[in-house]
Amino acid sequence: MSSDDRADPVRWAAGICYDGTGLAGWQTQPQGEGRPAAIQDRIEAALGAVAGAPIATRCAGRTDAGVHAVGQVIHFETRAERPESAWVRGTRAFLPEAIGLRWARPVPAAFDARRSARARTYCYVVYEGREPSPLWRHRAGYSRRPLDDGRLRAASRPFVGRHDFSAFRSSQCQAKTPIRTIERLDWHRDGPFVLMRITADGFLHHMVRSLVGTLIYAGDGRQPVDWPRAVLASRDRSRAAPTFAASGLYLLSVRYDPHFGLPAADTGDVTMTTLSGLA
Repeated sequence: MSSDDRADPVRWAAGICYDGTGLAGWQTQPQGEGRPAAIQDRIEAALGAVAGAPIATRCAGRTDAGVHAVGQVIHFETRAERPESAWVRGTRAFLPEAIGLRWARPVPAAFDARRSARARTYCYVVYEGREPSPLWRHRAGYSRRPLDDGRLRAASRPFVGRHDFSAFRSSQCQAKTPIRTIERLDWHRDGPFVLMRITADGFLHHMVRSLVGTLIYAGDGRQPVDWPRAVLASRDRSRAAPTFAASGLYLLSVRYDPHFGLPAADTGDVTMTTLSGLA
């Protein structure tokens, strides 16, 4: 044990942001020639370089390939004694430009980035236009059809509350139950962008992107406004619209009990301007 190592490990929490374009999603996976690295692999390698020893991490929410994060949260344990600034600035030298560590805090041993989370907030960005924009192909989903804000909001109301979201989970979802509670689901227009913000106690695999796809069908008039409610009640994935693109999805924040002492995760009213400023 080196002179700057503790006898017992200390648990740390850290805030992570990343541009998911070209990355293989969060979860570690076997790497082969030409296969992009997972974000978890990059983070663990960078933290390990600062600690001088291997480090394993656990995240608040595993994101898929192409999905972005403004406020991902992880925890890890280490015997290495480093100040908060060393974890934040030190890892920067070992991370690609697409991934950043925003903050780090020591936390109680009972803290778990995933299990201690009270709620998670995602934002989905849709670019609306006659033709897709090359500038936003990795930052937003795309709708050629005009979207009606009032229809989107009306179609979204039935999803708020505690429901069985079986109609909006992928076949690969490993969650023990499809029951989730949505606290908030609203839409905001910002020029050619339509943004959906959703907060829930948890999400199923592909749940947000499946919801967006179904709500878009109601918002552009392909389906009646009350159709999403019927899809929800059916609990049948085949009744829902196709899953929307990963490129428009952002993990905005994760909420924890105040006694853990983590930085406040207040994303305010999300617009394209505020979203850019948060990253």
